[in-house]
This record gives sequence, structure tokens and C-alpha cells, in this order.
Amino acid sequence: METQISQNDKDRIEVGIRSKYVKVAQSPEGLFKYPTGRAGLEALQYDPELIRTLPETVTASYCGVGNPFSLGPINEGEAVLDIGCGAGVDTLMAATIAGPTGEAVGIDLTAEMLQRAEANLALTDLKNVTFKKASGEKLPFEDNHFDVVISNGVINLIPDKAATLKEALRVLKPDGRLMIADQFLVGRLPTDMKKRIDKWAQ
Repeated sequence: METQISQNDKDRIEVGIRSKYVKVAQSPEGLFKYPTGRAGLEALQYDPELIRTLPETVTASYCGVGNPFSLGPINEGEAVLDIGCGAGVDTLMAATIAGPTGEAVGIDLTAEMLQRAEANLALTDLKNVTFKKASGEKLPFEDNHFDVVISNGVINLIPDKAATLKEALRVLKPDGRLMIADQFLVGRLPTDMKKRIDKWAQ
């Protein structure tokens, strides 16, 4: 699929996604067909104790489609990468679980989302969190750096999914874990490429 997408199409997709997530950075409420904020965290069965570690302003910015932490453990002292961190809620939770001897890094392409993530971080006492502007298709990290890579509702938005998964595996340690929560298509993929791009860029 990726080979059929021109650079112009990729640019349209990026502009469309950025336009939507500029609004999400202010508040995700009412912008999705699923619950967001604290209600979303509770509906997806995040650990209630973990939810309580974060200020209400932080949990209100959550807009994930699943619970990546339900897929496996994060241990104290581990390094975690969050691809498409958005407002940083999952990144902050990962940092809490990993503890002060661990680290959590969140990447995103939307400057406004990263600003919201930094603002959310400032509301906590966490010292083991970093946010960077970067694409999942080309991660700015050395090989075998992370113990865990998480992502929540983002890889479906990235044009070159194969490159993103390859990059995730590259930066993972040999015994690392990839924990992805995302949306996927049930049924046939539409054959009209223009309609697919139009829908993608909405």
C-alpha cells in the first residue's frame, strides 16, 4: 500500500492529521467516536492506581484507542519509547511504572501536541521523561536502546507502516517488547486511492 502513496499524498495526510490534532491538543472531548479523558482511561481498564497518580488536567487530555499496558509488563528501571505520544499520558504512565531508574521518551510530529505533553509533564514530579519531535518512520535513536516500545492509536495514521515497525524493532533490545494498541480495518480495503487519501487526511 505504501508504494502507491505519492509524496504529495503523504504531505496532504500530514497536514490533515496536524489540523485535527491541533484541536485535540486543546481538548479531545467530542472529537472522537469513543470516550476520551478519564472516562476513556476507565473504559479501557487502565490501572486505577496509575490513573490516580496523574492530575485531572493530564488525564483529561487522554485520547487513546486501547490500553498498551494490558499487553505486558513494564519493569522498574526499563527504558520505554512511546511512538505518537500525543499529550503524553501513556508516556507519563510508563515513566511512573519504570520508576526513577528508568526512562520514558515520547515522540510526535505535531508541535501543539508536544507542547501539551510538556505542559502535562510540568504538572507532575517526574524527572525521567523526554519528549521529542520525530516520525515513527525514522526514529532518532540508536539500535537496541529501549526495553519496551508502546504506541496507542497512531500507527494506523502513518503512511509507511512497514518502515515504522522496522524502526521500532531496530531500537528495541533483542529481548524487548512491542506493545501496540490501534485501530484496524475489518473487511475490504477501498480500491479508490483518492477516496482513501481523502478519508485519511480528514
